[in-house]
Amino acid sequence: MLDKIIRLALENRLIVVVASLLVLVVGTYITFNMPVDVLPDLTAPTVTIITEAHGMATEEVESVVTYPIESAVNGSSGVRRVRSYTVAGLSTVWVEFTWGTDIYKARQVVNEKLQSLAGVLPADAIPQLAPISSIMGEIMHVSLISDKHNTMELKETADFVVRKRLLAVPGVSQVSNIGGDTRQYQAELDPQRLQAFGVTVGQVITALKGANENFAAGVMKKGGQEYMIRGVGRVRNTADLEQVVVATRGGVPVLVRDVAKIVIGPAFRYGDASANGKPAVVISIQKHPTANTLELTKRLEGKLAELQKSLPAGMKLETDIFRQSDFIERAIDNIRKVLTEGALLVIVILFLFLGNVRTTLISIVAMPLSLLFAIFALRIFDISINTMTLGGMAIAIGVIVDDAIIDVENVFRRLQENRLKPESAQYPARKVIFDASKEIRASIVNATMIIMMVFLPLFFLTGVEGRLLRPLGISYMVSIGASLLVALTVTPALCSYLLPRAKCLEREQESVVVRWLQRLYRPALQLAVTRPKLVIAGSVLAFALAMIPLAMTGRSFLPAFNEGALTVVIVTSAGTSLEQSAAIALQVEKTLLAHPNIKKTAR
Repeated sequence: MLDKIIRLALENRLIVVVASLLVLVVGTYITFNMPVDVLPDLTAPTVTIITEAHGMATEEVESVVTYPIESAVNGSSGVRRVRSYTVAGLSTVWVEFTWGTDIYKARQVVNEKLQSLAGVLPADAIPQLAPISSIMGEIMHVSLISDKHNTMELKETADFVVRKRLLAVPGVSQVSNIGGDTRQYQAELDPQRLQAFGVTVGQVITALKGANENFAAGVMKKGGQEYMIRGVGRVRNTADLEQVVVATRGGVPVLVRDVAKIVIGPAFRYGDASANGKPAVVISIQKHPTANTLELTKRLEGKLAELQKSLPAGMKLETDIFRQSDFIERAIDNIRKVLTEGALLVIVILFLFLGNVRTTLISIVAMPLSLLFAIFALRIFDISINTMTLGGMAIAIGVIVDDAIIDVENVFRRLQENRLKPESAQYPARKVIFDASKEIRASIVNATMIIMMVFLPLFFLTGVEGRLLRPLGISYMVSIGASLLVALTVTPALCSYLLPRAKCLEREQESVVVRWLQRLYRPALQLAVTRPKLVIAGSVLAFALAMIPLAMTGRSFLPAFNEGALTVVIVTSAGTSLEQSAAIALQVEKTLLAHPNIKKTAR
């Protein structure tokens, strides 16, 4: 079987070379259009249920909102875990499904379960499904600041201008605004007037709730025309609210202005935000799990630049607080640098050992071809280019080149022996190349298969470990599998083109580096042959000594990542007010900004 592959490659060497060039062109194009991320997607299919219950204490929210939702979704088809987080006025429930579950099917299952809670939850507690996102979905933090506008104006601009424009960018899953004050119409009741008019607080609340609505009253036909009849009750200003009728006394309407004063003020705040120690609205942007982080970041930066031009004078969008793409670019650039340096080192070593440009070139060709085959596999399996996949390629470089070197070196040696024979005893170059490739095919195949078998257990890992390490195994195994294919096809074809007429075949000696290493190796080899027990004992001792630091080495699932940003968590005693917490956080922020190595802060 393998002999036939080698023979076909030599007989159709032009097709093999052209196909290789096609792989290089198409593979390069696919590489530049692949999604790029820090790590593989580690998010199990998760549906997030958010329920607002204004005015309720944490205990009430947990008992009348969170617990019924958890009970409803528990036991649903495919659900593996349900988690929740409850604070005053807000319930968040995460429903995790088994790996491989279609996220849209999962959302449908949860929606059906929520329908069964009609009449169970409080009337104003309406559960909603959060947009689809992932644990790596928070890609950017932006702050909206101003020295000329108050926090209500910042909040309005962030909610009604910035957020809506950013949500329209393809790939954005959610935009959350943190901080600022929400504009609110407030009725300041006068207890004496309420008593004088015989009006209760509940009546005022009911009247105000029903005032801000438009009503349809049917159609009136007159003169061959149809007229829509509607009652316009939408509030436009404080004067409209003051005209709302609360009750009637003796046929005279009691208006809101008779018992209260309507003012515009900030709503009660549940959180606070700042940037660089100044009041701000911090905008958190999350991406869809399938969106390309780098491309989406570029689109967002373009949209934010457009928004900046349309904002009121004095408002500024700061986009350098947090960008996940910065870490991705640094991580990917570091691995690319390692790959490049490794490839260059391999090229130099190949030239020093082989002592010939043509054999070095043939061996080098195996690298891009094998790595591009790995890119094809990642594309097929819908896996992004990340630190794990690039890491798999990086550690595969040695094996990739080794497969090609074994074949090239043997072909070169056989062609050299054939050249040094009398002309009448020489064989055709193609036959020599075929025989030389056939000689070492078993060693190449066996060595490659053994290495691939070592990585097979990665494909049997489940959960997060499997999601993290499987892409590394795929990129590594496909790379060295492709190197085997290249060694059996492309390498013999290139050898038949470049080596038969090479002048270096007439050289009888090895390269200078090889001869020097042989002189160094000869005494060590003689020692190993004459005193094998000493060598074995030394090896066992070295192994035992190596186990000592290994036993003392720490262990962790993942290394610590340096994103260039730190998260500082401040814990205060229970019951601390928002104002006091904000003051403490502001003091911490100012202390951090005083450090020369800290550029920006946001909270």
